[in-house]
Amino acid sequence: MSPSASPSTVYRVADLPQNRATLFDIRPTATDLSALAEALDLSAIRKVIFSGEIRAHGENDWELIGKLGATVVQPCVVTLNPVTTRIDDKIERRFLAHIPEIGEEDEEVEMPEDENAELLESHIDVTSILHEALALNIPQFPRAEGAEMQEAVFTEAGKKAMTDEDVRPFAGLAALRDQLGSKDDK
Repeated sequence: MSPSASPSTVYRVADLPQNRATLFDIRPTATDLSALAEALDLSAIRKVIFSGEIRAHGENDWELIGKLGATVVQPCVVTLNPVTTRIDDKIERRFLAHIPEIGEEDEEVEMPEDENAELLESHIDVTSILHEALALNIPQFPRAEGAEMQEAVFTEAGKKAMTDEDVRPFAGLAALRDQLGSKDDK
């Protein structure tokens, strides 16, 4: 379960000033970091800082520009040893009052040009954006330095083990070719 946003990180759009940026600086507590690490299936999150600003973008739209810095620890996919990763990323979101509708009769759907655009709602939850950005930036398959996958052998009890060589796409064809070649030689 992810930690809930404190009221100071949820901004009511109607209260945001149109003529100047609203600054934010989020540094989750140790309790929040533990809950976030559990929600993201990480061993630990050592530090997270998300700072930036929310500002008007045109007459009815808003944008959030921020910088996310975090240090995460997760197990290596090969050795299960802890792997520490530093994340530094620029985060941009645009909140649009009107997003063009896609008609049901359209067969092909194109991705919008701005992948950071989303529909403007009554509030902008900066902590929710932090959680999403962190989840998108953690490595999916972390590897400890020097960790390499050795040959994998899979089997059920009482059966011959299947090796990596056995699952290569053309291994069976090569064996068949060799068998056919030996019959032709006779």
